[in-house]
Amino acid sequence: MANILKSLSKTQTPDVVMSVRDIKKTFMEGGQPLHILRGGGFDLHRGEIVALVGPSGSGKSTLLQCVGLLDRPTAGSILIAGHPVQKMSEEMRTDLRRDKIGFVYQRHNLLSDFTALENVMLPMMAAGVDSDVAAARAMKLLRAANVAHRASHMPGQMSGGEQQRTAVARALANNPDILLADEPTGSLDPAHAVSVFELLLDLVRRNKMAMLFVTHDMNLASRADRTITIKDGIVK
Repeated sequence: MANILKSLSKTQTPDVVMSVRDIKKTFMEGGQPLHILRGGGFDLHRGEIVALVGPSGSGKSTLLQCVGLLDRPTAGSILIAGHPVQKMSEEMRTDLRRDKIGFVYQRHNLLSDFTALENVMLPMMAAGVDSDVAAARAMKLLRAANVAHRASHMPGQMSGGEQQRTAVARALANNPDILLADEPTGSLDPAHAVSVFELLLDLVRRNKMAMLFVTHDMNLASRADRTITIKDGIVK
């Protein structure tokens, strides 16, 4: 699988890290089709920060689930690292998601029985990284996120802002090309929200990643390089 991912990287267009075309997603509800995504698409470029906005229920999280390889679209194409992911097996999708994509959710989703350091180490351990190497990189990421002093603490011993900062560090564990964030500051008070968002912007730009983030906050959206909108199920 490592060889496959290496070959995918070689075929990737240098600037475009994700390409989405005519994406559609339909669910069945009460025996009737519910069309959440109805088409449209976008390109995401390396080093670019893009906001995804739209009314509640418009399909923003559904789109993020599809491009993050957590769900399959009903139709359309998604290219990551220059490869059409709809033709991938589940194993290949899992490996590509682990190695190329980082996730930050509205709630931190840290594992309560593990310390902050261990939570950040886990994605690297899953990728086969030596535990000592993983621990060293995890500490570096926690320092970058300004929560190194909480490395030995369980999530329940940390504030909401500290938990979300640890979640940001975890999302960067495997040095992804793409960071996907679904309302990453939505569960925080205004002061912590600004702090965490500034951290995200700083780390994404410093590491030359691409970030696609969902938000209802137009002040945050205005900080993006550009905005993608979902309206009536169409991604524009």
